[in-house]
Amino acid sequence: MAGNSQRKGATRKGASRKGPLVGTGGQQRKGLQGKGPTPKAEDRDKHIAAKRKRGAERREAALAKGGRTSAGPSSRGGRAPGRPVRRTGKASSEIVAGRNSVVEALRADIPVTAMYVASRIDSDDRVKESLKIASARGLNILETPRGELDRLTDGAIHQGLALQVPPYEYAHPSDLLAAADDAGQPALIVALDAVTDPRNLGAVVRSAAAFGGHGVIVPERRAAGMTAGAWKTSAGAAARLPVARATNLTRALESLQQAGCFVIGLDMEGDLELPELAMAHDPLVIVVGSEGKGLSRLVREQCDMIVSIPMHAATESLNAGVAAGVALYEVARRRSHGA
Repeated sequence: MAGNSQRKGATRKGASRKGPLVGTGGQQRKGLQGKGPTPKAEDRDKHIAAKRKRGAERREAALAKGGRTSAGPSSRGGRAPGRPVRRTGKASSEIVAGRNSVVEALRADIPVTAMYVASRIDSDDRVKESLKIASARGLNILETPRGELDRLTDGAIHQGLALQVPPYEYAHPSDLLAAADDAGQPALIVALDAVTDPRNLGAVVRSAAAFGGHGVIVPERRAAGMTAGAWKTSAGAAARLPVARATNLTRALESLQQAGCFVIGLDMEGDLELPELAMAHDPLVIVVGSEGKGLSRLVREQCDMIVSIPMHAATESLNAGVAAGVALYEVARRRSHGA
């Protein structure tokens, strides 16, 4: 019986633990209510994204007024050679940082919105030349604390000098045909397929301008754009020759074909060699692929003909800039000689 009493006690004790609990009377109801969606990082005052946003707004306001920017405490920068820095985000402007990069960009007459000079900068020949060119061009020269320059260049080695390059204004592919019509010439256009090196783009723009081309087309995605590096490599040709951006390169080529252009693709395994090309006097679009992968499948299928450049067997391939230059020269030679 004693054992039964213990079991009953255990049962009663367990039941008391599992029984109903005393409620809060609704006093915690407000704590259970939702507070709405979480604000974006840039909308939270103390978040680093919000601070960056406010800094960008201050810089834009200073540029609009042509005045100076202000920022926090200064810090010393390194003296290693600078490099261009691509800034991403809603604003597609580019920052070129470093004394060598800045002076070379100014020498190449790259479009510039403003030049940032660190307060109490240690001047040398590059700084003096940069200031001289910027003053002659009437650029905004903004004296900027080093801490602000650090943030502006995303921590790159700026050596107290930086340039802001405005977004490039791309043409439409149809504008290139209009340029050929205005010149009274059969169109000569270069289209780049997945060429990602801005220096190759700059070299193609330079060659197209030299050999009578009417423009260059680049895809909107997965391709090099007209950055400061491309401007510099073009050696000023980018100021004279339009560069168009196509949302879909295959469709752009199709539209050019419907407008009367003959589209040829450059590839090692071509249907014929470049010297055998018979339509140099016709409106022509030369498509150049990337050095590693060549022409993409869809772009290759869209071409009217695949043409190869004859080379020595020991040479495997040419980069996009050289290949485009060779093809453009051959077309220009034939057009000038009536061949």
